[in-house]
Amino acid sequence: MKDKINELKSYVANSSKIVFFGGAGVSTESGIPDFRSTDGLYNAKYEYPPEVMLSYRFFMEETSEFYRFYRDKMIHVNAKPNPAHISLAELEWQGKVKAVITQNVDGLHQAAGSNNVIELHGSIRRNFCMDCNKPYTLEFILQAEDIPFCSCGGMVKPDVVLYEEGLDEANIRGSVQHIMDADMLIIGGTSLLVYPAAGLVDYYTGDKLVIINKAETHIDRRANLAISGSIGEALSAVLV
Repeated sequence: MKDKINELKSYVANSSKIVFFGGAGVSTESGIPDFRSTDGLYNAKYEYPPEVMLSYRFFMEETSEFYRFYRDKMIHVNAKPNPAHISLAELEWQGKVKAVITQNVDGLHQAAGSNNVIELHGSIRRNFCMDCNKPYTLEFILQAEDIPFCSCGGMVKPDVVLYEEGLDEANIRGSVQHIMDADMLIIGGTSLLVYPAAGLVDYYTGDKLVIINKAETHIDRRANLAISGSIGEALSAVLV
């Protein structure tokens, strides 16, 4: 492991256009459960499976039940940035990291200090009226007794991409451009099973493809460096 960390340090030292592409595993070290691990949402017991309860159709047809699940399992107000978030923010400040592309909706990268963050699946911290588009805070969602409604009477929806919804085209274009321009791509905390987001990494054609994940992914063999372990520990070691 020490040799791999030293190689990671060397890659970072010799790179100036690093892009980080991350998934749920980045935030598990902040106490936020992922979807596919043994204790993740997909293995929890609910009346409906999470992919149903987080679908657009379920949101529209069973809105009260959606919000009950959403408040209970998707919002973690006490979660704080962990060493992975903090290290990436520091590397951005140093001029190394040019963009963080995340599949997470928790806003922890920004809380840590990262500025150039592309949130592929949106954010729980943004909400809007489906009729007049008036913005609302996360606190407004939490304080609503049941379904949150706008002052105009319209229903308020979290600005998160639900199943059956497409990704924002501007976010996709921005992600593709950053990855194509990168001289180093770090992939962390993702199974690379969720498309179309996972397909974005294929746009990287450089020779410093790094994967940091606790479980093996299908592109480990084509990576220039694969580290099995904690993302926070690996990225923190780069700054030492």
